[in-house]
Amino acid sequence: MSHGSSRLPRSAGRTAPASLPPAGLPGMDARFSRLVEAADGDSGHPVTWHLLDNGPVLDQLGVTPVGTMLCVHGNPTWSYLWRELVAAATDAATTAAETGSGDVWRVIAVDQLEMGFSERTGIERGLEHRIADLSALTETLGLAGPVVTVGHDWGGVVSMGWAVDHPDELAGVVLLNTAIHQPEDRAIPWPLRLTLQRGMLGRATVATPAFLETTLALAHPSLESDVKNGYRSPYRSADRRGGIGAFVADIPVDERHRSWNELERIAAGVRELGVPSLMLWGPRDPIFSDTYLDDLAERMPQADIHRFEGAGHMIAEDVEYAPVVLDWLGGLDQRAGRVAARGTSRRIETTSDGLDTAAGGLLDQRKGPLWSVLDERRDSTDIALVDMKPRRDVSWKLLSTRVRQLAAGLVRAGVKPGDRVSLLVPPSADLTAVLYACLRIGAIVVVADAGLGLPGLTRAVRGARPDHVIGALPGLSVARAFSWPGQKISTTTLPRATALALGVRHSLPELARLGADESLPEPPAASAVAAVLFTSGSTGPAKGVIYTHAQLEAVRDALSSQYDIGVGTGLVAGFAPFALLGPALGARSVTPDMNVTSPRTLTAKATAEAAAAVDATVVFLSPAALANVVATADALGAADTAALAGVKTFLSAGAPVPETLLAAAGRLMPNATPHTPYGMTEGLLMTDVTLEGIRAAAQDAAALPAGEHAGGVCVGAPAGSVRVRIAGLDEHGQPTAEPSDRTGVTGEIVLSAPHLKQSYDRLWATNRIADADSVWADSDGTPTERWHRTGDVGHLDAQGRLWVEGRLPHVVVTAGGVVTPVGPEQKIESVLGVGRVALAGIGPRGTQQLVVVLETDPPAHRAALADSDLGAAVRHAAGLDIAAVLVVPALPTDIRHNSKIDRSALSRWAEGVLSGEKLSAP
Repeated sequence: MSHGSSRLPRSAGRTAPASLPPAGLPGMDARFSRLVEAADGDSGHPVTWHLLDNGPVLDQLGVTPVGTMLCVHGNPTWSYLWRELVAAATDAATTAAETGSGDVWRVIAVDQLEMGFSERTGIERGLEHRIADLSALTETLGLAGPVVTVGHDWGGVVSMGWAVDHPDELAGVVLLNTAIHQPEDRAIPWPLRLTLQRGMLGRATVATPAFLETTLALAHPSLESDVKNGYRSPYRSADRRGGIGAFVADIPVDERHRSWNELERIAAGVRELGVPSLMLWGPRDPIFSDTYLDDLAERMPQADIHRFEGAGHMIAEDVEYAPVVLDWLGGLDQRAGRVAARGTSRRIETTSDGLDTAAGGLLDQRKGPLWSVLDERRDSTDIALVDMKPRRDVSWKLLSTRVRQLAAGLVRAGVKPGDRVSLLVPPSADLTAVLYACLRIGAIVVVADAGLGLPGLTRAVRGARPDHVIGALPGLSVARAFSWPGQKISTTTLPRATALALGVRHSLPELARLGADESLPEPPAASAVAAVLFTSGSTGPAKGVIYTHAQLEAVRDALSSQYDIGVGTGLVAGFAPFALLGPALGARSVTPDMNVTSPRTLTAKATAEAAAAVDATVVFLSPAALANVVATADALGAADTAALAGVKTFLSAGAPVPETLLAAAGRLMPNATPHTPYGMTEGLLMTDVTLEGIRAAAQDAAALPAGEHAGGVCVGAPAGSVRVRIAGLDEHGQPTAEPSDRTGVTGEIVLSAPHLKQSYDRLWATNRIADADSVWADSDGTPTERWHRTGDVGHLDAQGRLWVEGRLPHVVVTAGGVVTPVGPEQKIESVLGVGRVALAGIGPRGTQQLVVVLETDPPAHRAALADSDLGAAVRHAAGLDIAAVLVVPALPTDIRHNSKIDRSALSRWAEGVLSGEKLSAP
């Protein structure tokens, strides 16, 4: 294809003058619209552009901008795409004018020629021409640096072309779903292939609004009709849509295309852009997928990246991106300094603010890599781990040998330090061996729980962009069906036809043979990234949590110190992370016979059999697993009882554990001290409390005067070197106070510890929120350290114990004040016949009404309003003004723990029910 003009209708070449948009388009302030005459970038003839420009408004406010955002739309949108960014920047300028502080940015959002309300010249403009046009416009505007380009779709390419050509003015780059290079092994996205078919281009783009309507339909959620009309307004007739067709025709599908060389020039040039960059991405985009994000990230390794799960091609409509852009611009000077210091020649794994977070003190205290016990015990025939189904005992000698052989084999199979390896292997000796083999050679292990469900697991694996996938047959089958990236390696030797069908290149037995000489590379540095561990997804899409080797070692050391786990310990791990840390701790470890994605499948007998297999002294179970263990205790025999009697330490965590459940478990393990640690994927062990400690805390709380105790779950004192602070809530239920260790203040829980995660993977905006304003210095002048905002709310009591009162998104703000959910829920659970309880809020924040949704014992057959007696008992127990009490057969919970109640979903459901929707189960 040369440029495709023969495929476009004659109407595509008609001319029309520029004009201002009609008044009243939703979200667009007419003050920003203006027409500007500039020279055509090719002929030099005058052409007229329409653009949104808040510069005149800034002049009226009397403020001077620190720089300009130059925003370029793609096809088939126009400057209307950037209306929220223009408005947000102007609002910030207004605040700056009133307060005398804050950065002010001018925003210029152009309508490219032939598009939007700019002039229709009748000329089909290639990429080189469009970049020259934009340069001529900015010259006319007198646009001097600093300039931050902002681009979307093919406007991203045009904006990057301008950036490459104006290095002296360029201060930064912001990109929303776009591309700069088409991989040779990938076909052009199907929507574009379809449109480019002979006979289709003109009909789909010019003669009809099909291409425009298809693009607008890519929004998630669907656009409101008036917003769609806003996008349609400059393209109401075929003679206004010529630019849409010409833009599609200008896609360089091969080296014969007129714009091919220009695209190649820009693609090479962006590698030399030594400026801060931000990429905001919608993974659901069928056009610019994560493949293009990966390419851009490789070319611009200094880039900060945020993937908005659930968003797609129309990302500027799908999410509130403007505050993220402005927040990022607020630290532009500091980022520029760091980029200049580092250069752009290497891959950078950073936190949200670019700080290297493996603190010197953490490295100085390093006790050895995670595989050090495997090296120390490489000649020991003692049991290292046990598989229960089928039963298989693995010695330290065998495990150590297998790890070294697999490590050497992985290197020979092309796995390099820094490569990401997704592990789709059930908890087993195979999983343990391959995990430690990857760590040993510096590969980054990606662990996403199958309990996320297929859609969640697919999002996680795709988002983690693995270079290699190691899996059992079920995982590899799913990987093939959903086109997950990465070289495929199977845990077992597959028939040749099966291996070919699944795209499998190697198997673990083959890798062990390849690495029989156990020739290993230099071990990775402590500061190197070791793992991406995905959260449970119980509070939104699962997030990838990045850990360095030093941070994982600190997790190991914290567990070892807190619970005296080491060589000789027998560990029953009903939670995969503990099972995988067993060899690093030197413990004999076993995972009970259970479906790890469904904790409620664990029985008391399976737990006892696992304990007997390793002479267990430590047992870790999730609350849901523990509940079923207690419920099936009648099946225990004498040998089972004896095995459980040998347990000295019992742990249950992942969700609040009722005192009664811990006590019941304590009776099954009569010689064990029951503990319930508080932690999260971002920090596995933050606080700890024993059953005795819970009872003591309850007595202390009961002795307080009425109103002085907010309730909640006591999770104990900080473990080891962990530090806990509380950022108090304001009247809107938001954490605004400076975090402190004051007692009795309810707010967001903020933590610091050597074994906290480094950052979230490709979630720049989330990192900014979670990292507690990045770094704080202590009041006593000790060195700064990183803190993590947990999203949990709670308070510290006079004894320094932490009480968790719920999640920040579940805080209810009524007309009478802020209500955290856990305390009232605990009171309601004391009502006879009530099981689990969830407190939810409905209505506008600030005037929300409280709704209680609960399970009963015995369970209800269907969702219903509670009868008057139960409703009265609930209201009396809670001591709150409750609008409605609803009974359901089962509360919705997360998949991983089967314990965390989705109160946000309940709020939406309850609001619908009380608005007259059909009363069905949530």
